Amino acid sequence: MDSNTAENTGPLIDVALSRMKTAIIRGELAPDTRLKVESLSKAYGLSSSPIREALNRLAQDGIVRATENRGFWVAPISVDDFRDISRLRVLLEREALVDSIEHGDEEWEVSVLTAFHRLSLMEKKLDAGPVALDDNWSDRHRAFHMALLSATPSPLLTGMIASLFDRAERYRRYSAMHRLEPRHKNNEHEALMKAAIGREKEKAANLLQKHIEGTLGRIVGALERQAATVQ
Repeated sequence: MDSNTAENTGPLIDVALSRMKTAIIRGELAPDTRLKVESLSKAYGLSSSPIREALNRLAQDGIVRATENRGFWVAPISVDDFRDISRLRVLLEREALVDSIEHGDEEWEVSVLTAFHRLSLMEKKLDAGPVALDDNWSDRHRAFHMALLSATPSPLLTGMIASLFDRAERYRRYSAMHRLEPRHKNNEHEALMKAAIGREKEKAANLLQKHIEGTLGRIVGALERQAATVQ
């Protein structure tokens, strides 16, 4: 591939990556769905090259499965997979939060406060439905969590956390479709924000762990209820 072709293909890969990733996380492309390059090319108006490269990148992120002879599939969901995601999130996000509290400056504090305020405003506008199914809430929820951890000096840690957060988001949305009662998290987010801004490292890390593990319990319950209905 010459340099001009690479320059032209690069942005198209990003477009395909963003659109497919969003569709998978939102459940528009359901778990175990076959991802045919030709069909996706037609749907997105792109050639097969950026589609195939985007699928390979999504496979690296864990939300697409690639097989040598059978092509690409949306990754399945399972209790064991989500437990593993949650376990890694606790380990990595605790570390990143302590890092951020130690290294975060005034600009970091402002970013955390701003992200929390934007999330709170959105929750006030929503009705009694599951907040995780609202795209604006999901975007602001992600922004708040990433702001909390943004002062860690490790770009590698940040990247790993972002990837795991997106994998968890697919489960949150699936859970919200099968939840018995809506859940609003603002009290948990507020306590987490105050502990972080107050530079209470251990308290903040423990609150974050409890937050992640609480989500784990609710989603496992939703997955088990859904599995029972199809048996």
